[in-house]
Amino acid sequence: MLSPEMAGARVLDAAEALFYRRGIQAVGMDEIRNTSGVSLKRLYQLYPSKGDLVEAYLLRRDARWRERLAEYVDAQSSPRERILAVFSWLYDWFNQPDFRGCAFINSFGELGTVSPAVADAARAHKQAFQQYLVGLVADAGEPSWAAQHLSLLAEGAMTTAAICGSPESAVQAREAARLLLESARTASRAA
Repeated sequence: MLSPEMAGARVLDAAEALFYRRGIQAVGMDEIRNTSGVSLKRLYQLYPSKGDLVEAYLLRRDARWRERLAEYVDAQSSPRERILAVFSWLYDWFNQPDFRGCAFINSFGELGTVSPAVADAARAHKQAFQQYLVGLVADAGEPSWAAQHLSLLAEGAMTTAAICGSPESAVQAREAARLLLESARTASRAA
């Protein structure tokens, strides 16, 4: 018999794979049960509703996504390179064979108007990402306004990559970020 932790992990693994690949509304609890190998009774003990499971999926996805990003970015040697590394990491992510865009944008598009929990999870993820960029910008000594612009470049790259099926938007966004940082540096010297 599976421990509650192991059963929960199997359910979340199945939910993440299915929800991300096919969408939340297209996947039923029976399919998650079949994919996870966890009985329907145990599944509902762990997650009393599909909404609870969706919320848990998004929370775990957020933590994993931000952890992977930070690990990649932290490996860079200079504060400025850490900012640009965000876009290099996006390029690597966009090249993954299972890339289907941002799970939070996708979930919000599917359920954001009818599920406050999904809307809140998407907003929290985007705000946390923007705050992460605020920290990188501050560490690099760049003007604080640059973080919002960098965030928009990254978000645009995510959406474009998902729609176009090409990782090149990350390359273009990285170059735009580099130019933005150069412009900010030039403006601060002139002031």
